Amino acid sequence: MNQMLQDPQVQTSKVETEVARPPVPQDPAPEHPRFAKPQRVAFVQAGWHRDVVEEARIAFLKEAEARHLTHVDVFEVPGSFEIPLHAQVLAKTRRYTAIVAAGLVVDGGIYRHEFVADTVIKALMDVQLRTEVPVFSAVLTPQQFHETEVHYDFFRKHFAIKGVEVAAACAETLLGLERLRGQVAAGIAG
Repeated sequence: MNQMLQDPQVQTSKVETEVARPPVPQDPAPEHPRFAKPQRVAFVQAGWHRDVVEEARIAFLKEAEARHLTHVDVFEVPGSFEIPLHAQVLAKTRRYTAIVAAGLVVDGGIYRHEFVADTVIKALMDVQLRTEVPVFSAVLTPQQFHETEVHYDFFRKHFAIKGVEVAAACAETLLGLERLRGQVAAGIAG
């Protein structure tokens, strides 16, 4: 996923504007459907740029709990390139009903980042198709990433958003699969 950053001065003035507004009342937390059977999820996180990527994990765990995914095991691998093999081994154990991957593949000024990102995403898709265990990706490849505090702050926030989104996708997919498998077992679908 490519992300463009805004000029830091624009961000500062936006923050100042937001601070001046009165707080908006929040709606009560939505009630999410429960699963018929307990679900166990593996979260595989790359260690490169840990301080950025861990924001996805933190947000994922919070949203997953709200969505009744309370059995989450966290694994760390050196980088995004190592995620697919771990995902495959975890899927083959049949212990997990879903696997979530999180990593940051940085454009270091050479073509390698595109190769890594493409390979990781294709391999994750292969894992889920071979094992029928859904695999979700929060492995991101920003168009621009520079080792500055502005970029780190932007991508920490972005990974937090992606953590919530991937938790929602995971829960909704598992609910859908649970329903579908129930229908197949009952002879309604298939």
